[in-house]
Amino acid sequence: MTTFPAGEQTHQAVLPQQPALESVGADTPGSRDETAHGHPAPARGTVREHGRGETGGQSTRTRRRHARSATPVARAAENGSGDAPPDHGPAYRGGVGVSRVFVLSKEGRPLMPCHPARARELLGRRRAVVARHVPFTIRLRDRMLPESEVDGVQLRIDPGSRGTGLVLTDEKPQTGERSTVTVRRGLVAVELRHRAGRIRHRMRQRAGYRRRRRSANRRYRAPRPDNRTHPARWLPPSLRHRVDTTFSQANRLCRWAPVAEIHVEVTAFDVRALSAGRPLSGVEYAQGPLAGTTGRAYLRAKWGNACAYCEATGVPLNIDHLHPRSRGGSHRVSNLVLACVPCNQAKGNASAETFLAHRPDRLATILRQVSPSLQDAASMNTILRQLVDALGGLGRPVHSWPGAMTKENRSTAGLAKTHTLDALCVGRLDHEAGDAIVRYPGQVLVAQAAGRGSYARTTPDRHGFPRLPRARAKRHFGYATGDLVRAVIPSGKWAGTWTGHVSVRARGQHSLTTPEGRINVSHRNLQLRQRGDGYDYTTRPEPLPSNCSEKPLERWPTRS
Repeated sequence: MTTFPAGEQTHQAVLPQQPALESVGADTPGSRDETAHGHPAPARGTVREHGRGETGGQSTRTRRRHARSATPVARAAENGSGDAPPDHGPAYRGGVGVSRVFVLSKEGRPLMPCHPARARELLGRRRAVVARHVPFTIRLRDRMLPESEVDGVQLRIDPGSRGTGLVLTDEKPQTGERSTVTVRRGLVAVELRHRAGRIRHRMRQRAGYRRRRRSANRRYRAPRPDNRTHPARWLPPSLRHRVDTTFSQANRLCRWAPVAEIHVEVTAFDVRALSAGRPLSGVEYAQGPLAGTTGRAYLRAKWGNACAYCEATGVPLNIDHLHPRSRGGSHRVSNLVLACVPCNQAKGNASAETFLAHRPDRLATILRQVSPSLQDAASMNTILRQLVDALGGLGRPVHSWPGAMTKENRSTAGLAKTHTLDALCVGRLDHEAGDAIVRYPGQVLVAQAAGRGSYARTTPDRHGFPRLPRARAKRHFGYATGDLVRAVIPSGKWAGTWTGHVSVRARGQHSLTTPEGRINVSHRNLQLRQRGDGYDYTTRPEPLPSNCSEKPLERWPTRS
């Protein structure tokens, strides 16, 4: 867990952005720059409507504030000035800007995200209140949705096995002297980190506990029947978690921003070709690289009838797992080796890296024989279709795009390889016509899935038997584990103001995580900022593109 900065005025310090100036036009109440987003006013007869009833339009009015760009063409495309002639080269060179702040209307409907400076100004003038701290969201006190002009944004998703990137973008046509190009800007970037590995470990641990309890101190017990069935479209808990958390984050972004359409990268992984380590064709897909060979015969031929660890020959050999099953290893043939009885017993459930730490040369020889794991590829092939179907339930059009198009857009723009930048590049861009990405957020909000606690009523020992009971109530003195709180400690070693996630205790002396360690805080010194939602939030800077020399955004201090 990571703490968040806090000061006397929470709305200024919680914002993970640098201060910036705002245009004069954005200070006009009731104007089209109400949230300082800079979208042009709609021309007469050109109003368009989106899925949730928001309306917006297009015009040629210049935009005052724009991201710092690397070329005059990108600057002209960003601010709409038209001073520079249109460039018909291969691509634009984009700039880096701050992440936008979510804005809600008086009745809680999403409006266009605004610049952090504009959010501070609205809060300072008491025209807005803080609706949510992470991600930072404000609610206007004097504007309704029918009185606002909302163009709508696009939600672009790059699904992954261990992490998923979600980026809110807007696209505007920019008319030059000879052609019209489309420029794409990134507004908000969120990196969702899954806890599927933790779930898989917990499921295997629970299975081990149950297996031992069924067989301990019993001479014989009939095995449990294996005739249980699953409902249609059933997924294991670790895979279902990926679909549910991605859908949850997309649903939240749709509640905080006027999302008009959703774009998802859908890529099918060739597991057979990845397993073989080379491209396959023809009959190889039907027979496979080990057709007509037993696993034991293959291992004997691969390791020359010798122990993989000590190279002993002429002795009884066992089949051993390089990555033990108790630590998440699989039964793939690439994870199996031949081992003599002494080496097999000495290794136990340790990994090959630990067992051969004193023999790095032999370890390197063995690891060269190991193929990469295919768990991530197999999991993505399983969940992608269900993820797209689930996103269709949000009531917005969902478009699927191949991964090759994402890679082409990223390579053309010169961006680094991250989930959020891949999400920014999802969708069609006509590079020959001059379409380009001109801006992306310099800071990413990282949402680490942490869960909402356990249903277990007892804490087990290492054998799976109850050791001590757990409290039935998850909330003590008004706080629950995971809540975002502000601690004001009047005196002592930790005197000061701290903001972060709390771990509650029944006696009222809660624990708070700080950059300098965990501190114990009485519930009397805590102030609730935001209820826990099952995620731990941090921020990270986005890597700069190869054609940009700007410095990454600095983080705010962690203590005030």
